[in-house]
Amino acid sequence: MSDAGIWHGGDLDVARRLFPDAPDPWIDLSTGINPIAYPMPPLPACLFERLPAPADHEDLEAAAAEAYGAADAAVVVAAPGTQVLISLLPALRPRSRVVILGPTYAEHARAWRGTGHDVVEVGSLDAAGEADVLVVVNPNNPDGRIVGRQVLLDQAERLWARGGWLVVDEAFADFAAGETLVPVLPENAVVLRSFGKTYGLAGVRLGFAVAARDAAGMLRRVLGPWAVSGPALEVGRRALRDRPWRLAAQEARGQDARRLDDLLEPCSDQPTAGTILYRLMGSSRAPDLFAHLGRHGIWVRRFQFDPRLLRFGLPGSDEAWRRLEVALTSFR
Repeated sequence: MSDAGIWHGGDLDVARRLFPDAPDPWIDLSTGINPIAYPMPPLPACLFERLPAPADHEDLEAAAAEAYGAADAAVVVAAPGTQVLISLLPALRPRSRVVILGPTYAEHARAWRGTGHDVVEVGSLDAAGEADVLVVVNPNNPDGRIVGRQVLLDQAERLWARGGWLVVDEAFADFAAGETLVPVLPENAVVLRSFGKTYGLAGVRLGFAVAARDAAGMLRRVLGPWAVSGPALEVGRRALRDRPWRLAAQEARGQDARRLDDLLEPCSDQPTAGTILYRLMGSSRAPDLFAHLGRHGIWVRRFQFDPRLLRFGLPGSDEAWRRLEVALTSFR
């Protein structure tokens, strides 16, 4: 597929063009972002008026190290979103054979291919062959597949023998952290963690790489000073240290995911999959259901690689749940 043809969630302008007669307000279920956001703290004006101090940046990385289980804050690199890190990593290596476990988030392939690397997508790790870089999204987007920690450690060891990297995108791992690679980080691994998805604050633009000191140093040099804004630093460090909120959100969104599964089951040809923050359904009628929901002002995520799949984020209000249930019931 061409770069221009990659679809992402969250673009309601596309929804309105496709379904101009749909009722307002639109319900956007096309992303995997927590619909109940972390409560934004009051932010003093000085955060917008001065450059962030190095100590503030270091404190944010320390908060992330605590939240993700990193042994040392020096291996944590804060950035203005994980998408920036995905785009930067390919520039840190000479031309390589990059193997991506897919199908998965398409920006990984685009970033590596766009900087001249040879990119191959495989359906299982057994087919990875002699990769120089192996990219695994874990849990996977969109099907929620989880590769066990020991399997990843074995892959990292094989890559290490030939100077290779293991890149693990843990964007959705906060609510499924049992298999995270961060606490046992191999020397040749780079783990990406998203902030905005878990905390429902995607517009803050904050993400992290957890990498051995050499790779972390390269990323810091490429990002340069003041990579993260003062407001994002403040929001991030407060939210990451609020463990009770995260645990309560995990429990509540887990209940929401089970509720959504019950709604989708009559329309599905197979059991739903995914993560706590989104559910993936498969149906031979998926294109018709996509259009039906669009006419009801409900925007969900479809996929170029398989038109039988639709991904649903979680509704964020009683009214959104009601409208989704009415639309799904009328489709059956």
